[in-house]
Amino acid sequence: MSSLSKSIQEAREAALSILKPSQREIEHGMELHSSSIVCEAYGFAPRAAIDGDTVRAAIEAGASEVELQDMMEDMRMTRYVTDPREQEEFMAAWEAAGVTCILQNAGEEGNSIPRLIKRLARFTYVTDMMRDFVQKAVIPDDIVAAKRQNKHCLYLTSNGVPLPQDWVSVEEELRYIRVFFQLGIRMMHLTYNRRNVIGDGCAEPANAGLSDFGRAVVAEMNRVGVIVDVAHSGWQTCLDAAKVSERPIVASHSACWSLNRHHRCKPDEVIRAIADTGGYIGICCVPAFLGGNGDINAMLDHIDYVVKKFGVDYVAIGTDVAYASSASGEEYRKIPKRRLSRSRWEALWLPNDPLFAPEWRQEHQRLSLAWTNWPVFTIGLVQRGYSDDDIRKIIGGNVLRVARAVWPE
Repeated sequence: MSSLSKSIQEAREAALSILKPSQREIEHGMELHSSSIVCEAYGFAPRAAIDGDTVRAAIEAGASEVELQDMMEDMRMTRYVTDPREQEEFMAAWEAAGVTCILQNAGEEGNSIPRLIKRLARFTYVTDMMRDFVQKAVIPDDIVAAKRQNKHCLYLTSNGVPLPQDWVSVEEELRYIRVFFQLGIRMMHLTYNRRNVIGDGCAEPANAGLSDFGRAVVAEMNRVGVIVDVAHSGWQTCLDAAKVSERPIVASHSACWSLNRHHRCKPDEVIRAIADTGGYIGICCVPAFLGGNGDINAMLDHIDYVVKKFGVDYVAIGTDVAYASSASGEEYRKIPKRRLSRSRWEALWLPNDPLFAPEWRQEHQRLSLAWTNWPVFTIGLVQRGYSDDDIRKIIGGNVLRVARAVWPE
């Protein structure tokens, strides 16, 4: 561990100080993690720092908020392709995490095709330009091949179903699901927090479930070979999707309502319905969603709950957190203060949501759940008595199994 950067080392020490594993547990966990196919059920590749000087110049030239958002997002998602310093840290973070494959957010929340395609383009560019290190996984077996070749890969996902929104016919609206599959998208959110034409999101009070059109969307995703993700969907939407889907569905990054009553968590009824399809719930690394102490032990508690109540085949880890370049703070400080903006449409976080409460933003909690602490997650599972075979399922096997089950025959 001595070769790790200062920030990665601090995060690792924070997690180990909470777990207090024995030296034998550390050694076994590290060895098991290194030898396993590790699949992130939902997450983000390490993020580069923006170029603060370039952003400041754009602001001074009168760039719109849309232009600035696109510019900075593109920098965070692609700058490590061309900047040697950012590339070195990007690669070091991957290696520290020991992750084989990320089911990568490659489509911004919503249903707009131009909006969704931008992140898809960025990660296609990254995997085209850095293919000796990180590749686009086109089929599930590419994930296995990446591990065998000591490389990394992205299995691309979008936070929405692409819809032309012309409303000519149901069939007309469905046609871009196949187009985005052809472009490499392998999983889609049915909804984000709000209601859309497919169904209700998890923050909608009505909890109205899947629409008639939503049922057609699930059927088309099944036909094409796209994984149905209900992580941000309302409970009834989840239940309806599980009922009509002929393939496994997932809640890629969530937690258990029985342990923490946050609307992003899933109750037992929903987890059971997902499990009955052959899918899984991915446990996240967001303290407010985990509850308890909001740290690595809380995350492991949610894994324990799913395993004991539903079985080890139905749980994964979808951190929903990202490693940020150590230069990020310095670069952001170069940017002049801008006016406040309203909450994004798709967000719909409920009033007084604990996600924004100060008790869930403590440094020790955050550090213990850092993305580069993936090997420590495995150590924690060893410490809790899981067999090697069961750990391999939790840290990657279940994700790979579902990817294969949904892949078109």
